Amino acid sequence: MENETILSKKVLSELRQIKNLLFENKTVLNVEELAQYTGLSKSKIYKLLSQKLIPTGNNANIRQKFFYKKDIDLWLMGTSKEELELEDEFNKMLSENRKK
Repeated sequence: MENETILSKKVLSELRQIKNLLFENKTVLNVEELAQYTGLSKSKIYKLLSQKLIPTGNNANIRQKFFYKKDIDLWLMGTSKEELELEDEFNKMLSENRKK
């Protein structure tokens, strides 16, 4: 009986590790997954959504809110997608000017 308990604890531990690995490979998150990923409550996420303060994915055919993990990472770091795009444009312009 004791061996079965130890074995079941090991199996549960392995399953948690597998679940965490699968979660880390996701590129799109729903609200519940975002709450788990960021540590924010779901109600806080919905408040941020209502004020348009958090980057979300856009698809008119999907009612459920979703989030691109890379955009959330940038948002958490305080960098917006638009700022990165502007920086990329600026760097391209600089490199083109150097070639001339």
